[in-house]
Amino acid sequence: MKITSNLTFNRRHTIRLLLLLLHCVGYSHGMPHVLRFGLIRLQELIKAPSRYNIRLKIRQLPTETKDAKPLLKEMKRGKEFHIIFDCGHEMAAGILKQALAMGMMTEYYHYIFTTLDLFALDVEPYRYSGVNMTGFRILNTENSQVASIIEKWSMERLQAPPKPDSGLLDGFMTTDAALMYDAVHVVAVAVQQSQQITVSSLQCNRHKPWRFGNRFMALIKEAHWDGLTGRITFNRTNGLRTDFDLDVISLKEEGLEKIGTWDPPSGLNMTENQKGKTTNVSDSLSNRSLIVSTILAEPYVMFKKSDMPLYGNDRFEGYCIDLLRELANILGFTYEVRLVEDGKYGAQDENTGQWNGIVKELMDHRADLAVAPLAITYVREKVIDFSKPFMTLGISILYRKSNGTNPGVFSFLNPLSPDIWMYILLAYLGVSCVLFVIARFSPYEWYNPHPCNPNSDVVENNFTLLNSFWFGVGALMQQGSELMPKALSTRIVGGIWWFFTLIIISSYTANLAAFLTVERMESPIDSADDLAKQTKIEYGVVEDGSTMTFFKKTKISTYDKMWEFMSSRRHSVMVKNIEEGIHRVLTSDYAFLMESTTIEFATQRNCNLTQIGGLIDSKAYGVGTPMGSPYRDKVTIAILQLQEEGKLHMMKEKWWRGNGCPEEESKEASALGVQNIGGIFIILAAGLVLSVFVAVGEFLYKSKQNAQLEKAQWRHQDKKQVVLQCNSGRAAGFPRVPATAQTKAPATCRGENGGGHQHAHFQRPQTAGEGDHGLKWESQSLSHPLCCRERLCRDTGEKGQGKW
Repeated sequence: MKITSNLTFNRRHTIRLLLLLLHCVGYSHGMPHVLRFGLIRLQELIKAPSRYNIRLKIRQLPTETKDAKPLLKEMKRGKEFHIIFDCGHEMAAGILKQALAMGMMTEYYHYIFTTLDLFALDVEPYRYSGVNMTGFRILNTENSQVASIIEKWSMERLQAPPKPDSGLLDGFMTTDAALMYDAVHVVAVAVQQSQQITVSSLQCNRHKPWRFGNRFMALIKEAHWDGLTGRITFNRTNGLRTDFDLDVISLKEEGLEKIGTWDPPSGLNMTENQKGKTTNVSDSLSNRSLIVSTILAEPYVMFKKSDMPLYGNDRFEGYCIDLLRELANILGFTYEVRLVEDGKYGAQDENTGQWNGIVKELMDHRADLAVAPLAITYVREKVIDFSKPFMTLGISILYRKSNGTNPGVFSFLNPLSPDIWMYILLAYLGVSCVLFVIARFSPYEWYNPHPCNPNSDVVENNFTLLNSFWFGVGALMQQGSELMPKALSTRIVGGIWWFFTLIIISSYTANLAAFLTVERMESPIDSADDLAKQTKIEYGVVEDGSTMTFFKKTKISTYDKMWEFMSSRRHSVMVKNIEEGIHRVLTSDYAFLMESTTIEFATQRNCNLTQIGGLIDSKAYGVGTPMGSPYRDKVTIAILQLQEEGKLHMMKEKWWRGNGCPEEESKEASALGVQNIGGIFIILAAGLVLSVFVAVGEFLYKSKQNAQLEKAQWRHQDKKQVVLQCNSGRAAGFPRVPATAQTKAPATCRGENGGGHQHAHFQRPQTAGEGDHGLKWESQSLSHPLCCRERLCRDTGEKGQGKW
């Protein structure tokens, strides 16, 4: 029967400590585990992922060799940066040297060693590499008595021959030595307590058990002692150590430092300043040299114009260069700017799954930072990390400005659509006809033309058909007329028509200024919907950029239709960079979909460009870092500091303010020219000409009527009528009728009423010879409204005289 006690903690404690450490630091992805002594020891670790939500890749290191380079190379190619090594201190020392030779001792790698002798390894070559290295220590070096014993042991050890292959520092006490020291003291304590036990000689080749063995083991399990590895107590049932503390140590620039403790009852307890942190880089980035990847894109990164040759970072200028300079001043690092080799931002190939551009350089750790107009997207966040945004923006459309439409001479008609003008004409005709009909049917619209004779059977109506049309025109032109409706029904028609014309004229006047003083810049497209509905104007994006990714992944029907158009003409509509896209907009019928901030910059410097519509989506630019980079949080804090200080806004104003385009024209109304309202003069001239022709027609028509009444020749009568009109109503060679001549005789001559108006006219019958014999004058004049109509007649008269 074999009975043992174990001074070290069992493998269950090891697995539990590892899982707690992984859970505490938040590693829930890609944690390869390299082991040295087989899989049986790690059964608990294999079962753990389902309970702790941790993905593990477990690989076995061949036991017959110490060459770990093939395995390290495979993990480097697979971008596995978080690795647990379950091996002894000799193997751990060899792995660290091989990882250094392969370039795997950088700040992106995190190594966890299960050996308890990590503190005794020579880590001087790795202190300033930035690598994250975590291990455990059971030696209680903080106890002064323990430190004194370790120092004495180290002095004795320095006198012994060195062991170069062990990988340990000379003079350091290993954990095995400390455990052996504690084991001897535990046995000594048990022997002191077993005074009644007699010891007889034993033979090693005999299997006969010692009869005091059980009692002696019970004394050992009851022993309590503070040794080099802490408080030593045992479980009386299984003999395992129950009360001990482990220090969690991590590599810093100053060396290995304690960052936490672990004990079976309390579990893992990280110190306050290290809780939740996995990186072991220094608190600042001072004196670190970083590789910064970027891409040429105005105004973010541009080549600096200079007569002298420039080298290094001095070759570049722009918003991102200023931002990088500010970050370096805050965080204290130095940097080297490198342009991305393929000139692309970064997109994933659908067939191979491989990335390109800046994103690939970050994934391959060929760059530490990416300071460029790199949009934060979902697919990129899965392979790289981003800082907080330093600029927010969206996708919009860049298109060239329209030349505008020159205002026509009839542009004063633009405030109302052709349909409205037609409806106004129909309304005018309809109201005039309705007014005429109602005025005819209403008895209150008829009146007695002879107020002095109330018994007269003659009544008149002012609203003839022509007068009804004239009433409508007067109201529409806001001039009124001498016609006034008398009946309630006609007044209702007139009032409604006046209200209609009030609204129409007010609307027309309010809208007239905008149409006559502002040159309308009409564009064939006004939004993304207009682009999607047509195929005449081509449109595209930068190939392998975030804008292309947005259209490729979108589920919105309009944008999906646009992507189908662009993908079907990929070789003709896609551009390699922004400069090529802007050039195509200026030289062809092409619309360029790009970030709004870049559109703002382009339109500030080229007055022939404009932004169409609003933002299609919302996105942001951030500083890119490799996945798990320790620099992300520090860069984020620096960006927030720049934002609060207003420096981000000042940098944007510096690089976006353009001087090429003229200032905005005054908002005051400009003077109207002939090209604006010349049409109204054409209408005026046309109206004058029309009135002349109408007057001639009326003259000829009336002359013909007079000739028929007097049985004279029409042409001869027409001639006399012209002479009469040219002499102010008096025929040449005939005496002027005295102004005072009148008669009191009652009116017996014929009178005329022409549409409610009285007219004066003269008639001269033909005579047999020259002279004034036989001349007959008729005068019809309007008398006072309260008096009857009078007529003056002359029967005969002598030449040169007249009797009235």
